Amino acid sequence: MSGYASLTDEVRSSTVEVEGVADAVTFSKPQSAASRVALMLMSGAIGGAIGVFGPQYFPEAQIALWLVAGVTLMGGLLSTWSPCGYSSLCLLRPNGSYSAKSVLRYLPTLTLHGLGYAMGAVILGSLLALVGYALGLQNHIETGAIVLASIAVIYGAHQFGFLKVPYPQRRCQVPHDARQRFPKEAIGLLYGFSLGLNYLTYVQTPILYIVTGLAALSGNIMTAITLFLVFNAGRFLPMLVNLLPVTDRSVTAWLAQRQEQAATLDGALLVGAGSAILALYLV
Repeated sequence: MSGYASLTDEVRSSTVEVEGVADAVTFSKPQSAASRVALMLMSGAIGGAIGVFGPQYFPEAQIALWLVAGVTLMGGLLSTWSPCGYSSLCLLRPNGSYSAKSVLRYLPTLTLHGLGYAMGAVILGSLLALVGYALGLQNHIETGAIVLASIAVIYGAHQFGFLKVPYPQRRCQVPHDARQRFPKEAIGLLYGFSLGLNYLTYVQTPILYIVTGLAALSGNIMTAITLFLVFNAGRFLPMLVNLLPVTDRSVTAWLAQRQEQAATLDGALLVGAGSAILALYLV
C-alpha cells in the first residue's frame, strides 16, 4: 500500500492540491510481478475469447454494448479509490450519531449530490459529442474503436505497473473549505457537480479516458450523455454506504486496504475489454 497509507489523513486535511498522489499504484511484495503478469495475460485471453467466439451466439454490436456498459459502470465505481473518492465519502456524512432521523435529514444531501453528478454528465457528454461531431469522428466508428481498444490495453498495462504512460489529470480534490462556507446540502450538489465533470478533480482510473473517447467518437449527444450518466452512477453508488451504520474510519480503511486490488481489477477490465474489442473487429 506504499504511497497510499496517508490518504485517510490527507482527506481530513483542508489541502486542496494533492501533487504527491501517484499516477499508478506501487505494488507491495504480495502482489508479485509474476502474479500480475498472469492476471494480465488471463484477462487478455478471456477478452480475446469473447471477441472471437461471442459473435457465434450474439450480434457483435450487442457484445460491444455490454462491454462498454459494464466497463463504464465499473470505471465509475473504481474512481472511488482516489483522493476525491475518499473525500466525498468522508465529508458528506450524516450529522450526529446514526439513527433513522439522521439518515432522513441526510437524504436531501445525497439526492443533491446525485443531481450534481447528472448535471456534470450532461455538460461533459454534450461538449464531447459536439466536438466529435464537428470532427466527423462518427464516420470512423470502427477505426476509432480499434484505436480506443489499443489504448485500453496500454493503460491496462499501466495499471498493472508494467508501463508508464501519460496520465493527464487535474490533481485536485473537491474544495474542502466549502464545509465552512455552505450548508451540507449545497456542498453535496457542489461536490457532485465537480466530480460529475470528472476532469475538475483527480480520478485514479484510466477507464475515464476510454469513456471520454467513446463519447467523442459517437458524435451523438444522447449517447455521450448516457455514457457519462453510467460512469457517474458508478461514482455515486459508494455514497450509499453513508446510509449504513458504519464509521468514517472503517470505510476509509477498507478502501485503503484494497488499493492494490482495485488497481489490478482496473487493469484487468482495461486489458480484457480492449482485447475483446480488438478481436471483434480484427479477427
